[in-house]
Amino acid sequence: MTSNIIYISGGARSGKSRYAQNLAESLSPRPIYLATAQALDSEMQQRIVRHQQDRDARWQNIEEPLDLAGALRRHDSEGRVILIDCLTLWLSNLMFADQNIREQRNALCALLPTLRATLIFVSNEVGMGIVPDNALSRSFRDEAGRLNQDIAALSHQAYFMVSGLPLRLV
Repeated sequence: MTSNIIYISGGARSGKSRYAQNLAESLSPRPIYLATAQALDSEMQQRIVRHQQDRDARWQNIEEPLDLAGALRRHDSEGRVILIDCLTLWLSNLMFADQNIREQRNALCALLPTLRATLIFVSNEVGMGIVPDNALSRSFRDEAGRLNQDIAALSHQAYFMVSGLPLRLV
């Protein structure tokens, strides 16, 4: 059996993570939280702590800022639910580590249909605002758009979050 892929996107503070967490808890008594965030400053460290406090003892926490495909491969099994939060942080980690984005995205997308777990991807929608004023920001926006499209295309369900409410796309 292949994986069940669920994609959840939306803007900042749209309720993506809360919705994903509730969904994962409804699907498994022992979900996995695969965190891509890195605590590179005190503000991000506080965000990470808040997210951790939102999860109870049922959750297994795995931190993997770069090797997302490897982490999914290592923790994949039939009946397992893995929440990946979030794709855009993973992308920024790859960019700052000077990784080949296309290669990493293609490897992840090639892997997903071979997995057996239910995968819940959280990602930020960053392309709905103004065109960024610098090349790095435009590159990030473009790469996030490509990554989001690729993951959404592989998904069995896709949601767009607005003000804490899910709009089902697929």
